[in-house]
Amino acid sequence: MKYVVIAEELRGRIARGELPPGARVPSTRRLAADHGVAMATAAKALALLNQEGLVRAEPRSGTVVAGREHRGGHQGLTRDRIVRTAIDIADAEGLGALSMRGVAARLGVAAMAPYRYVRGKDELVLLMADTAYGERGYPEIPPAGWRERLTLAGRTLWSLHRRHPWLAQLTPITRPLPLRNLATHAEWALSALAELDDDAATLCDLHVLFFSYVQGIAIHLEREQHALAASGLSEEQWIDHQAPAMAAMVSGHPIFTRMMTELSTNGYDLVLDDLFESGLRALLDGLALRYGVVSG
Repeated sequence: MKYVVIAEELRGRIARGELPPGARVPSTRRLAADHGVAMATAAKALALLNQEGLVRAEPRSGTVVAGREHRGGHQGLTRDRIVRTAIDIADAEGLGALSMRGVAARLGVAAMAPYRYVRGKDELVLLMADTAYGERGYPEIPPAGWRERLTLAGRTLWSLHRRHPWLAQLTPITRPLPLRNLATHAEWALSALAELDDDAATLCDLHVLFFSYVQGIAIHLEREQHALAASGLSEEQWIDHQAPAMAAMVSGHPIFTRMMTELSTNGYDLVLDDLFESGLRALLDGLALRYGVVSG
């Protein structure tokens, strides 16, 4: 079985000291790419080593080689530990790598132990999202003006999606998550939009537009992680590799060709942070024009 082979290779590296205690073990995504296997197979390899006490989950660092003092025991299990461990897995490897069994393996407990605190993966993901959205809030005294407050809301949400790229993958905007901490962000944005003095239906539409803009850009954060793991190529390397196909694609489209030629000549990097800021300004400029407001 392939996961046994992967585990044996890592076990050997640990035994030889190539991966000393505290060293970070290759992630599920990295192992899957290196060995040409599914992420679930790579996750089983790490789970096996976890059960043997050779590796352990380290908050914010991923899976690391366990020191002798950590082998054979674990701290008391709590719902918070389960949620935080699941967030660490999703941050490092994406929601696709998350499973109740995998969380149990990271914690070094029996596969069914987390079910005493969480009913299943669906509930776990909701708890993860609520925890993540609760990591940042807003000042007690808000800045003056709807535009300044909406800008702060956008940047706050963007920073949370930046920290937890999987957040943007959860649900369509038509099915909002019933999360108390997400409601805090909604209330802040709605209080800013309410200053534009429109009816409730329009207020709702504007809020959906605002949030979906943030989510729409943020969804590419995890997609880029997936693409990097699957191809082994950076964004720049992928573009270079695709150059002949791109040239054929734009053939016969003069504006497209001119744009690509100028970008190639002058240099261009698609930076999501910059794109987010540019789009946010455009969105707020549009609202200001629609409602005849020059500034907040």
